[in-house]
Order: sequence, then structure tokens, then C-alpha cells
Amino acid sequence: MTLRTGRHFLQIPGPTNVPEQVLRAMSAPVVDHRGPEFADLTHRLLPALAEVFGTSGPVVVFPASGTGAWEAALVNTLSPGDRVLCFETGHFATLWRTMAEQLGLRVEFVPGDWRRGADPGAAAERLAADTGHAIKAVCVVHNETSTGVTSRVPEIRAALDAADHPALLLVDTISSLGSIDYRHDAWGVDVTVAGSQKGLMLPPGLGFNAVSAGALAASSAARLPRSYWDWGPVIEANAAGFFPYTPATNLLYGLEEALRMLAEEGLPQVFARHARHAAATRAAVRGWGLEVLCADEREHSGSLTAVLLPEGHDADKVREIVLDRFDMSLGTGLGRLAGKVFRIGHLGHFNDLTLAGTLAGVRMGLELAGVPVRRQGLDEALDVLAGCPRTG
Repeated sequence: MTLRTGRHFLQIPGPTNVPEQVLRAMSAPVVDHRGPEFADLTHRLLPALAEVFGTSGPVVVFPASGTGAWEAALVNTLSPGDRVLCFETGHFATLWRTMAEQLGLRVEFVPGDWRRGADPGAAAERLAADTGHAIKAVCVVHNETSTGVTSRVPEIRAALDAADHPALLLVDTISSLGSIDYRHDAWGVDVTVAGSQKGLMLPPGLGFNAVSAGALAASSAARLPRSYWDWGPVIEANAAGFFPYTPATNLLYGLEEALRMLAEEGLPQVFARHARHAAATRAAVRGWGLEVLCADEREHSGSLTAVLLPEGHDADKVREIVLDRFDMSLGTGLGRLAGKVFRIGHLGHFNDLTLAGTLAGVRMGLELAGVPVRRQGLDEALDVLAGCPRTG
């Protein structure tokens, strides 16, 4: 067994490092989830949570992963046989499509190359052609965790509005909420899906749906079976500060502390920090002579970067060396990207020196794996972090 010293670098795109303050908050004694102390927590927590989503409407919290939150979004708004428009932007978009089909929905899947986000032009074309309004929902992954590509959600909303189409807009923000600018109300989103283990700096275990008035209205007529995932009982119980089931009490204590930390830094500053770290990472990748997977400059992710290796080199071999030699975990390539890319997570509780150490470990791993790289990439990243990018 290899002796490890120092801390492990967890640089996957989630679960992310949990701050000590959040861990301490979660270690509080368990309280009665039917008592006044817990009700007070709920009444403090839900408005603070809504601010991160950018909504004045309800945010439903489930003890669940993001996948559970996907299912909740679908079953509360749709009926068997409904048509849904989805976009092939990566592995998780494909999984959401599969879930929709398994629930009995008819999915129109716009093909993609996994290097670009949801295509607003394709959305506009399909919505304009749907004069009978057979499409009941449009599903978009805001930040595709498998690719490091961020879809332009406001442009998808604009396509819906231009077609005067009543379809609901459902958006997955599992790897963008609390890391990349996102505005549920301002962007006209009907259901926002999120999870606790990425930008919210918590362990896995909480799933979220932010819900518009239109989505609530749709839920009254939706006929997909639901019980545990039903929004209605949760929203009703939340009004008194409770939940219709046993909640993940100590995760909620951690969530309150995480929300306090985000508010203290300020969401605009949080987003700017993530964007700067992403820019530094891309500078390193390009300085090494490698390729960032995201092919559209408008769609670079602030929370992770997927690095495409040259033909004949195995990304998983790089990850294996980095873990064995430097005790750092990088994200694997998923689905069709297996072995072709590795992913650098730079989101959540993260700072400049952590990123510098991460990029140093990546460079050493690339060299040990025999991937030809130029050594100046790390210097170029450090220049970005120091605020003095090179002009030459």
C-alpha cells in the first residue's frame, strides 16, 4: 500500500471538495424534523436557496441525486406519450433522454457532436414547424459535465418565444448552479434541476427542482405516475417548515452554511472566480499544445475543462499515472469520449494555488504518460492567475 502524505487532490467535476465549515455544520446533533427548531431552519433555508437559483418561486428539495431531480422534473409536468425536444450535447443529456423514453415519453433528439451546446437554431426550426404544439417540453443540459460545454439557455428561451410556443423549458444545472451565471426567472425557465455535490459544495444526497408558475399549472394536469417525486406535498409541508417525509436533516444544515458562504462572497464574484480559473486552465491546455474539447468560444464551461488527447494516447492512462504518482483524481471520459479525454474540475471550494497545483500535476502526468507537451503551458496559466497574461 502506497503511503500518502498531504491531502488528496479531488479534481473531478463533482463531487467536489467539501469546505471544513460545511463539514462542521453537518456534524451538528440531529434534531426533531417535526419540531420548531427544524421548522426555523426550513424557513431560513428555502429563501436563501431560491436566491442561488434566481427565482422568487418555490424550490423543491428531495433527498436524492441529480438523477432523481431529473425524474421529478419530468413526472410532475408531463403525461404518457408527450413529445419532448432534447439535444445530444453529451453523456448526461443522453441519459436524460433515456430516462424520458423509459417513462413513456416520445423524445425528439437533436443530434450533436458532443463539442457544442444545444443548438438554438435547430430549436427554433423544430419549434416553428410544430404548429400543433405537440412538443410539450424542451430539455437542455446547461453545463454538460461530460464535455465542459455550457449551452446558451437564453437563446433557447428566445427560440421558444419567437415561435410563440407553449412548451415548458426544463434545464439541468447540476454542474453549473453556484458556479456559472444562471437565472431561473429572468431566463424564463420552467423547471431547473440541480444537485448538492458540485457548486453547492456539499456531499451528494440532495436534489432540487426550482419551479415556475407555468410548471406548477402543468403539474395539475400531468398524468405520469408520481408519488415520492410529487411536488405538491413537499410545497404544502414546506409552508409550515416541514417535509412530507424524513428529510436529510444534517445535509440541510450543511446547505445553510454553503449558502451563507456563497452569499458572503457574492454570486457575481463566485461566477467571476470560476471563469478566471477556467480561463487559466484553457491557457495551460493550449500552451501544452493540446486541444480543449469545447469547440465554441461562447460555450466554454466555468466549472470544468475536458482535455482531448492526440490520437494514439490513452486519457485513462494519464489519469492512472496522476492518481498513482501525485494522489490526484481527474475526471474520466464518459460514453463515446472514454479514453479520449480527461476532465479537470475547477469548481466549488477552490482557489488559485489549488488550481496551480492541479495543473502542475496534470503536466507531470502527461509527460510521464509520453504525451508530447510544451512545458510553457503551466507558465501561461500562472500568468492568467496573476493577472498578467502574455501579449506575445
